Amino acid sequence: MSLLNATGLKAVIFDVDGTLVDTTYLHAVSWAAAMRQFGHRVPMAHVHRCIGMGSDHLLDKLLPEDRDRSEDEALVASHAALMATHWRDFVELPDAVRLLAAVRARGFQVLLASSASGRDLDALLSALDHPDLDEVVTASDVERTKPDPDLLQIALERAHLESTEAAFVGDAVWDVHASKNLGIGCVGVTCGGTSAAELREAGADEVYAGPADLLAQVFSST
Repeated sequence: MSLLNATGLKAVIFDVDGTLVDTTYLHAVSWAAAMRQFGHRVPMAHVHRCIGMGSDHLLDKLLPEDRDRSEDEALVASHAALMATHWRDFVELPDAVRLLAAVRARGFQVLLASSASGRDLDALLSALDHPDLDEVVTASDVERTKPDPDLLQIALERAHLESTEAAFVGDAVWDVHASKNLGIGCVGVTCGGTSAAELREAGADEVYAGPADLLAQVFSST
């Protein structure tokens, strides 16, 4: 039985980028280009492995420790500007909108926990046709982003839930780490480009190909 059918579950928390909206590789391209603007040549394959982290962690993971950190803010702004050129390319992953509706129809609260904020978040929600949501927690609400569990902690607090009453759906190992750091069950999806083996090794309780697979296997009776 899926943990999404577990007794006592009251809410499902979703990551957005790479989980519900097909943006993982747009982020990889934009981060790599932004870093090149500041003299850092990082292979996009390496960048991809870090998508799902907030910028506070991603830059420390990919760039030299002795870099000029006074440039970090401008580098983050460059990534944001480059991502803005891709807003028109933000599309839902297959059946993502139907999945959110099915989760709500099952009687669960539907929460989003995303490292995105501002107009990026607006573009993501637009790609999902502005779904009916109980809570949306973003990078603007926390000091530390994934893999730290702060986004999920705030989501639980706002929904008045214990960690055992929610499950988290995400596409990156950083999503899995964040959920495990808080004791929340985690469902991994491979539609962001991370393999099932990597997600399971990180601690995902179960893994699906993406929203359509999750809808068909867990919520098809809704």
